[in-house]
Amino acid sequence: QVQLVESGGGLVQAGGSLRLSCAASGLTLTSYAMGWFRQALGKQRELVAGITSGGYTNYADSVKGRLTISRDNAKNTVYLQMNGLKPEDTAVYSCAARRYYSGSFLNPREYNYWGQGTQVTVSS
Repeated sequence: QVQLVESGGGLVQAGGSLRLSCAASGLTLTSYAMGWFRQALGKQRELVAGITSGGYTNYADSVKGRLTISRDNAKNTVYLQMNGLKPEDTAVYSCAARRYYSGSFLNPREYNYWGQGTQVTVSS
């Protein structure tokens, strides 16, 4: 049974930092491209960052320079380091795994597995 479990969310003041983790079981992340998505209340889900099995990364323009995606293959875990947080970063953050990377991380339907999400709230 495949599971992706996110952790590390919480309440933080604007300008603060959080590190989200996505721990995988039932699959080996080295074979998967990974994405972090977020969905704010009343808004569509959007890609925040993606990383291929080879380490290529891509970010939404709104988070470039503030958020960093990384992976620790030995721990079968993907991370999202979030610095300089803003109130508009408030959302539920979910990680997702895809077996095949098509050249874009954007389409949620191309992901095979999803975590349950973790809430990030940034106060002003």
